[in-house]
Amino acid sequence: MTRYRLLFLLIITLLTLFNTACAATVAPVIPTERPTLTPTPRQGTGSRPLAATPTATATRVTPSPTGGPSVTPLFGQSNPTAGVQPTLTRVLNPNAPRIEYFAADVETVSPGGEVTLFWSTRNVEQAVIYRLDQNNQRTLVYNIAPDGNQRITVGQRERVSLSFMIVVGEGEQQLTETLMITILCPILWFFQPAPEECPTTDPQTSNIIEQSFERGRMIYIEQTNQVYALFNDGQAPAWVSFANQYDPAIHPQRDESFELSLAGTGLVQPVGRLGYVWRGSDVVRTRLGVGTAPETAYDGFIQRAPTSATNTNESLFLTSSGGVILQLLPNGTSWQIITPS
Repeated sequence: MTRYRLLFLLIITLLTLFNTACAATVAPVIPTERPTLTPTPRQGTGSRPLAATPTATATRVTPSPTGGPSVTPLFGQSNPTAGVQPTLTRVLNPNAPRIEYFAADVETVSPGGEVTLFWSTRNVEQAVIYRLDQNNQRTLVYNIAPDGNQRITVGQRERVSLSFMIVVGEGEQQLTETLMITILCPILWFFQPAPEECPTTDPQTSNIIEQSFERGRMIYIEQTNQVYALFNDGQAPAWVSFANQYDPAIHPQRDESFELSLAGTGLVQPVGRLGYVWRGSDVVRTRLGVGTAPETAYDGFIQRAPTSATNTNESLFLTSSGGVILQLLPNGTSWQIITPS
């Protein structure tokens, strides 16, 4: 009995010691709020406190695609022009002058034919139509109503084209519009390739006398009864013409004294109509020199053509003894050789 009592006391003693030890080492845990980091200013070398150092915030980096299908946005492609300001469009003045149309009843017309012009304009009390020459210079003028038509007769000698300009308004509000009608050429040339000009007459046959000189040539055209001197010296005029006044009944055919001075030179004194002009004009004799061969007579053609649609000056085309065509431009300005095909 005594042994059991001692054992019991020993157990009680051990339990008491164990509880005492646990009570000394375990403390109750009380939850508290998570502390917040507050930046604390640090005192620098000066009297002014330094600013607090901010804490960096992590940013997610989107990796760049390295191949494979591209990602399509959920709401479609973005608009690249978003945010661009629209361009302002100038509003036209509804009361400004206006040309609704300007036309003709034909596209081509023959010399001597007729053309009717039609037009319609708005916001003007009157308009003007000008006839233009080949240099687009205004010539004839027609004062017209805002709407209407005008019949125009083409001259028999007019060539190439007819050009017109309608004008409405004034200053910054002035408007113009041009119209061109082609003039058909009703006459054929006596040689090919044909010039661009349209001749004013049919080819005319004529007896022609021609002689070559040291610095040019002389030509007599029986059909026009004119003598022409064509110079090669580069001076102006390039050619001159004279009405034939030679009369074999009263005028000598040649100058005998001059004939003796040419003996043995191979040069030839012009005679007859050509010699009469050559001996009577110091300019012709000085610029041409002496003939290099006797004159030649042959049957040829002559034909004339204007230099422009509204110009009355004409070029003369004629057959030459060498199988070529000579063109004499108006007013002695120039002459040239044309080789026919």
